[in-house]
Amino acid sequence: MSVRIRRARPEDVDFLVALAGHEEVEPYLAGGRARDWASIAAAVDRSLDEPDDYGRFVIEVDDGAGAGWQLAGSMAFELTNRRSRIAHLHGLAVHPDFRGRRLADEAARIFDRHLLFDLDYHRLELEIYGFNERAMRHAERIGFVREGVRRRAYRRHGDWVDGVLYGLLREDLER
Repeated sequence: MSVRIRRARPEDVDFLVALAGHEEVEPYLAGGRARDWASIAAAVDRSLDEPDDYGRFVIEVDDGAGAGWQLAGSMAFELTNRRSRIAHLHGLAVHPDFRGRRLADEAARIFDRHLLFDLDYHRLELEIYGFNERAMRHAERIGFVREGVRRRAYRRHGDWVDGVLYGLLREDLER
């Protein structure tokens, strides 16, 4: 199976809205994340207008069975510190039909390299809800280092949950 990422385009908005609202995806996404059509369309437009500072990307797969490239997931980033060249990653989501193939690992590695080497970021950061063990295993598999915990920082699904902080440096991938 081949995996690629590309910047989201206006014709991807319906897919992104459906993915964000999917019952098996939504519980793991940030509580304040854009989910409605207008907000996601605005994020896609911003990504196209500010390609070095903000990005909404889609993950595509080609299983070689003749169906061609299919939309399978999404990921995003936002500049958080221009002087220190730090980006915050968020919104990694894979449609349940494509889970179990480690496609998120491959797509994230491509994404991280794009940000660190093509866009010249120095540091990538992300935060994962403490109950999302699958996402934490994914982050560590692709090289992120667990840097700390924001204890009971977020109200999610009626409970206070931790935010687990991860970082990846350009040097981590140059070794």
